[in-house]
Amino acid sequence: MSQFTNVTIDKKANIYFDGRVTSRTIRFDDGTIKTLGIMMPGEYTFNTSDKEIMEIMSGEMEVQLPSSEEWITIKGPQSFEVAANSTFHLKVKSVSDYCCHFVQ
Repeated sequence: MSQFTNVTIDKKANIYFDGRVTSRTIRFDDGTIKTLGIMMPGEYTFNTSDKEIMEIMSGEMEVQLPSSEEWITIKGPQSFEVAANSTFHLKVKSVSDYCCHFVQ
């Protein structure tokens, strides 16, 4: 899906890691929430409360998923899933355009 229709977008940006990761929250009529954002090169650790599907539309990064010592290379367009209530690590190699799908 290259576009979303009939959504509400929060004007306030979600800003993390001194502005190196930013996103906007997209709300759907059915209660579904997604974020669209950009990650600059760097190393980041994220915590989840809900299950997340991270869709990387462009860019390149290495991902270390919860309970794994292995780093996986992700190049857009690819995606990966992260379990609820967990932590994952990223080494973003190039500017990355992403959509995070929250699964409740």
